[in-house]
This record gives sequence, C-alpha cells and structure tokens, in this order.
Amino acid sequence: MNRTSPITLLICALGGEGGGVLTEWLVDIARHAGYAAQSTSIPGVAQRTGATTYYLEVFPVPLAQLGGRRPVFSLSPVPGTLDGIVSSEMLETARQVGNGMAVPQRTLVITSSARTLTTAERMQPGDGRADAQRLLDTVKSFSREHHVFDMSAMARECGTVVSAVMLGAIAGSGLLPFPREAYEAVVRGHASDPRAQVDKATAASLRGFARAFDAVSTPRAQAALVTRLLATPEPDALAPTPLPDDLALAFPQPVHAMLALGHARVLDYQGADYAALYIERLQRVLATEQAADPAGTNAFAITREIARWLALWMAFDDIVRVAELKSRASRIRRVHAEVKAGPDDIVKVYDHFKPGAPEVAALLPAALADRVIAWDRARQARGKAPWAVPLKIGAHSVLGMASLRWLASLRGLRQRGSRFADEQALIDRWLAAVVAGTRNNWRLGHEIALCGRLIKGYGSTNERGKANLLHVINHLASEPLPKCTPTKRADAIAAARTAALADDAGIALDAALVRHGAPPRPVVAQPIRWMKRAPQVR
Repeated sequence: MNRTSPITLLICALGGEGGGVLTEWLVDIARHAGYAAQSTSIPGVAQRTGATTYYLEVFPVPLAQLGGRRPVFSLSPVPGTLDGIVSSEMLETARQVGNGMAVPQRTLVITSSARTLTTAERMQPGDGRADAQRLLDTVKSFSREHHVFDMSAMARECGTVVSAVMLGAIAGSGLLPFPREAYEAVVRGHASDPRAQVDKATAASLRGFARAFDAVSTPRAQAALVTRLLATPEPDALAPTPLPDDLALAFPQPVHAMLALGHARVLDYQGADYAALYIERLQRVLATEQAADPAGTNAFAITREIARWLALWMAFDDIVRVAELKSRASRIRRVHAEVKAGPDDIVKVYDHFKPGAPEVAALLPAALADRVIAWDRARQARGKAPWAVPLKIGAHSVLGMASLRWLASLRGLRQRGSRFADEQALIDRWLAAVVAGTRNNWRLGHEIALCGRLIKGYGSTNERGKANLLHVINHLASEPLPKCTPTKRADAIAAARTAALADDAGIALDAALVRHGAPPRPVVAQPIRWMKRAPQVR
C-alpha cells in the first residue's frame, strides 16, 4: 500500500440498515487509534428507491509519525481509486462496479449475497429479478479480492443489525490498520474493561461482528462460502422432501425435482385425492411427450414445465388458503423472529381482509354464485362501489385465531364451489391444448406449456392472465392459421406470451396477435360512472 495516500472505502447501505452508524464507528476507531480520518455521505430517499452511500478515507500512518503534518482528504470517491467497497445488497454493489468504482487491480469488494428487490423489478408482470449469477460474476471480475455472504441472514441469526456485520467484515478483511480489539471497543462504547457486562443490544452486535469477522478472515470458510454461492445448484436441490418411491419410478429423473415441489404443494393445499389428480394430469402429458420424443433428447422439458405451472394453478389463492397460511404456527414463529421478540415480549399481529362478492361466490355452488355476482354487478351499475367487508383480525387473540382457523376449515367447501369448477375446466382446456400441440410438434407443445406463466396473482390480475391464455389457445394454438406451419405457430405463441408478460395493459399482446394473423382481444366493457360535481364555494 502506498503510505503517502489515504485508504479509501465506499460503504453502500439501504435505508434503516445503520450505514451512518457504521461510518461513525470507523471514524471513531481511527481517531482513538491516532489516525486521521474523514467521512462524507450521500443520503438515499427510501428503503429501495435509492441507496445511501458513505465515503471514508483513513491515512495509513499515525498522526504521531507525521511530524505535525496533516493529510489532505477528498470529499467524494473517484472511479478507479477505491481500495475497498462494502455493500449490504448485491445489486447496489453491481451498480458501483458499473459506475467504475471497482477495478480488479486494486479494489477489495465485500458484499452481501442478499437481494432486496427494486421497484422496477417488482413492477414487471413476468420475472423481473436481476440475474443473481451475473451480479456475482461482475463482482468477481472487477475486484482484486471478493468476499460474498448473506449479511442479512447473519444479522437476523445474531439478533443485530447489518451495520455490525459489515463492521466485522471490514475488520476481518485487514483493509484498515486497526486490530480487532479496536473495533470491538467502539461497539462496546470504549468501555475500560472489555470483560465488563454489556447490554443485550451490544452483545448481539458483538455476536454479529464476530460471525462476519470469521467469515472473511478465515480462508477456508471464505472459500467454502464463495464456492457455495457461485456454484450452480443441482436440480435435485430444489426438492424440499424426498420424492415418494412410486412417483420416482413413474417419472424420469429430469422431472423429479419439479415434481417433488409440485406434489408437495398440491398435497398441502387440498389433500391426497387432489394430489392424485395432479399426478394423473402430469402422467397424461408425460405419455404424450414420450411419444413425441422417444429418446428424451429434450430432457422432458414439457413435463417439467407442466409440473411447475400446473401445481401453481391447482393451488390457486382464495380466502380459505389465505386464512390457512396466516394461522400456521410457522408463520407466528417467523413474525416473532422478524421483530426479534423475546420469550417475555408481547407481540400483537393484526391481519386485514376485505372479502368481496367474488370471494364469497367462489365457495358457493354455481347457481348461487351467479346470483351473488349478478347482484354485485347490478349494484355497481347503479353507481355503487363493489360490495366488500373490511375485516381486521387480531391473530394474537383467541377470537382472532379461532376466526382464521374457522375460515381455514372451509377447505372442504372449496371443491363444491363455483371457482373450483371454473379453475379445473380452464386447467383441462390448457392441458388439452398442450397434449394436442405436442402430438403435432414437440416445440409447439412446449410453447403452450410455457403459457402457464400467464396465470399469476389474484383478483383482476389473475382474471386477465386467464383471459390472455384462453385467447392465445383459441386463436394461435387451436384455430388453423393461413399458411402456418407448426414451427411458425410455436413462434407466434412464444411472441404472444412474451408480449403479455412485458405489458400488463395488453397493447403489446394485441399487436403480437395481429402480427401473426390472430384477432386482438375483445374490448372489455367498462361502466361509466357519473359523479356529482361538488358545489363551488364562493
């Protein structure tokens, strides 16, 4: 290290993670150790619309050895001159790399593998998440040394905040010329006796500090962490529980991982008979794919995709499912862990529901459900808002938990309800299209199977996805298009699916449909509501 220039460190944190406290700790450590230091900050605006960055410079020579001279510090980082970057979120690390802050010849990068999704990532109708593997590859390529581990998980396990973990990682890296005791002393508040009793918050911070220190300073632990995070997981690692032997024998190996997840989900959702229906449907698709691809050159990709999207569709969300998930003991334990509640702490959890006519009608037979829906539509035609009952249920109370468990016990009514029948009919329509397409051309069946991605969310989002899927099946997968080979039909379905996921308004989907010779979606009638003008005050 050049002893005539400061050590430069950029700290990136999200709102509420203690980045400012961490910077103050580092400056305090430097001054107590007799070193000159300076820090500046650029505050962000919210939890995930912007990060807060802190810039620290520490002169590596003690003031006592400078003969009365004082170093000159910079107020902002200069791209390509950073000695270290410490970040609590992977995408923020990659952003700083993209800004030219890190160079492979100089910069040490310490980053968390955890992700907090941005607003732009959440807004995508499809999977808008940034590719974690590409982010990791970027960090590896633009750093002389890198340490990657889940700081958020480590902080939760130790009962502390991320800033204490980041401090331990910096100490373990050896970037700054301070011993471990100096870091621990500032966490303790520079107590004269390091063995003195500390409060619970300080003890938790020291635990987080020690865990991160070991994770970075121990070469074998560091290598194991980085290798585990960068290695591509095997498909079998996706399965939470072993696949039953009879199912393992009935399905080829490439399908086992997704099949185990889907079977467990459907079994938990409605029981053994419903899981048997899931297997029966999947076997029908598998038989068709084996006939179309006897050698298995495509690794049974159609069956794998059906195993994924069929399980998600069959386990559709309704008020019974929501109540069941919110009343589970695992959920209560997770809430207590998130708020770091002790055994003697009182935690109150309130759940807000607003069931409307569609949720009530979903559990009724078709004849009654139609009457409820017609009644609600008539109310809306008269200018009234859709009927709904806002509920606030205290899950911590006996009455509240009893109410949730009562709603969850209505699972037996689900199969007698109108929505269950409608969903099963749509599922069978989709599967029939997949089977017919696969018999015609393997790629055509695969593209129709991938259209299961269109079914997601709840309420209007779910209804719009099902309408889009049916339109694609009816006009691109089923109806004969003029001079359209199976390959061109598969291309058209792929283009329509991509357009539907990229634009929830449906403009891109309609354009894709027309471009491939299919009609656009019908315009959905929207009621016009006349509002009384508020009287003007003179």
